Amino acid sequence: MKKILIIFSSVHGQTRKITNQLAQQLKDLGNSVVIADIKAVPAMESFDKIIIGASIRHGKHNPTLYEFIQKHQALLTQKVSGFFSVSLVARKPQKNTPETNPYMQAFLSKTTWRPQLLQVFGGNLNYQGYNALDRNIIRFIMWLTKGPTDPVTNVEYTDWQKVNEFGEQIHQA
Repeated sequence: MKKILIIFSSVHGQTRKITNQLAQQLKDLGNSVVIADIKAVPAMESFDKIIIGASIRHGKHNPTLYEFIQKHQALLTQKVSGFFSVSLVARKPQKNTPETNPYMQAFLSKTTWRPQLLQVFGGNLNYQGYNALDRNIIRFIMWLTKGPTDPVTNVEYTDWQKVNEFGEQIHQA
């Protein structure tokens, strides 16, 4: 049994939902799993594996993510570690791998941390769940990228089989 910490940074809840799925899967495989918001992470020394998941908002990961990694990079480097990014861009087949996703590539260019496990997942598009500013910004981005712009759109782009495959990778690492 491995002790696994999954840290998440989520704005609208999809990264947390993915984190919950990974945690349940890893528990079912016999691991001990703790979930923590990036703003309230427990002492990490006793964990065997540390996974971080973060969402994209207005084209960027939360600056708190980079601050956290910089502060804890030495420990993260000593452990089996992983990172996953959640974005609407990852809904597109040509942008749904760590190698082809522009947000993952931007993340890797902004940090020297190199987790052993990387993955990207499509997020959830729910216009009714956004405030007016976010709704309009995201609709504009969707218009530019030929995505859905109907203001009542609510579609989940997360590939749950891919999430489960990532969970298995974490378990095997």
